[in-house]
Amino acid sequence: MPVRRRTAVTGLALALTLGAGAVAGPAEAAGYRYWSFWDRQGTTWTYATQGPAGAHPSDGDVQGFRFAVSADSKDAATPRSAPTFAQVCASTPAKPGRKRVALALDFGTPQDAPGGETPPAPRTACAQVPEDATTADALAAVAKPLRYNSAALLCAIAGYPRTGCGEQVSSKSATSPTTAPKASSDSSSDSGPSLGLLAGIAAVLTLAAAAIWQSRRRRD
Repeated sequence: MPVRRRTAVTGLALALTLGAGAVAGPAEAAGYRYWSFWDRQGTTWTYATQGPAGAHPSDGDVQGFRFAVSADSKDAATPRSAPTFAQVCASTPAKPGRKRVALALDFGTPQDAPGGETPPAPRTACAQVPEDATTADALAAVAKPLRYNSAALLCAIAGYPRTGCGEQVSSKSATSPTTAPKASSDSSSDSGPSLGLLAGIAAVLTLAAAAIWQSRRRRD
């Protein structure tokens, strides 16, 4: 390819690349809608290192579950309440051969709820179970019905949600119809291309024209 024409093409490609970057909006964030599992360590919620079916809490432990949309464990939302064991299990006396586990159940916000569903209010429960019981056993004792999928992933606590299990959702679909953002009062916001879009297109045209003009001048 002749050097002059290659220069023009390169300039045009650069213009299109820069323009595409200016026109393109930010990628739509995605996450997963699921129940996360937490251990209460002192005054802090810590993401559990194993699933509820494999965890064996001790008498006096506090554990929590939170339903939300999050990308991963680093992004996961913690239970919004911070109960102590004494607060949850004060009215449950100890019994030989059994242990008490305080559970905080946070069903999440309407924004994170599947379409058509309303999350129940957060609540706590004191599960009194055999000493060798798992967290899943404790949960089943106080929050039935539970629902699991074929991979043993916890899908529902106390019947919520009715459907779905760890499905991937976009940031837009994570907003329920009942809590959708209100339309802007600025009528220009929906009447045509945004200022950023127009600026991006202008950048493409300007850089492309400059590349073509430079090529023609060199040929002359």
